[in-house]
Amino acid sequence: MTVEPLMAGKKGLIMGLANDKSIAWGIAQALDAQGAEIAISYQNEALEKRVIPLAEKLSIEPTLIKCDVSDSKSVEDCFKALGEKWGKIDFVVHAIGFSDKDQLKGRMIDTTLDNFLNTMHISCYSFIEACRCASPYMSEKGSIVTLSYLGSERVLPNYNIMGVAKAGLEAAVRYASVDMGRQGVRVNAISAGPIKTLAASGIGDFRKILRWNELNAPLQANVTQEQVGRATLALLSPLGEAITGEVIHVDNGYNVISMINLANAKESGEVLCEF
Repeated sequence: MTVEPLMAGKKGLIMGLANDKSIAWGIAQALDAQGAEIAISYQNEALEKRVIPLAEKLSIEPTLIKCDVSDSKSVEDCFKALGEKWGKIDFVVHAIGFSDKDQLKGRMIDTTLDNFLNTMHISCYSFIEACRCASPYMSEKGSIVTLSYLGSERVLPNYNIMGVAKAGLEAAVRYASVDMGRQGVRVNAISAGPIKTLAASGIGDFRKILRWNELNAPLQANVTQEQVGRATLALLSPLGEAITGEVIHVDNGYNVISMINLANAKESGEVLCEF
């Protein structure tokens, strides 16, 4: 008996795919493998050039569409164009965040007003606006997923105002789940463990963060973009039909830990902690 792919006949947009190291690329591959037809948005022509080679690797030719989330009209035009092309949109993946990397260092309270407003706009409000603009075109039982990080819940070094923005994003997920739920659409977030992405390159000492997570996560490993892709696929597919308003941690369990793994306090001759 032939089993139909989970996303056969489903169409949706991925926002924030920058390169093959992006979490969004792991999501795109997982969706493509399950038969989804994908649109990929890009901010400008320079980023379009990065996306084209990735688009060529997908089994179903994707739609490439411009969408600059700093411009409300651009967002509105993007969803309107997809709605007119497809009739209905079945899923949206919001994988966008930005802050001045120089202001992710030092003290969070030294963040400038300009950077605060821009960080909140790109990293949080763009999700709210995407939900609003997608709303008229979303199919019943559609699904929207955004990406968060543990810095929304706990203080993490060199994350600063992005942690504040992600906390706002997670609150927006809960409120949007009620608004969108009235039309049968689910809204969730994936809080992924640290992955070597373009965005992560702006976080100081990121290599140490990766090693720390590997040593202390219950599953003793860092998460991969493929694992996050599969978890997101589950939320976007009928497998997640009763899940909404949630922040799902995909981090090998690191978020549950409150103390370092004492057995790994010393590794590779380097003292991480002494008692």
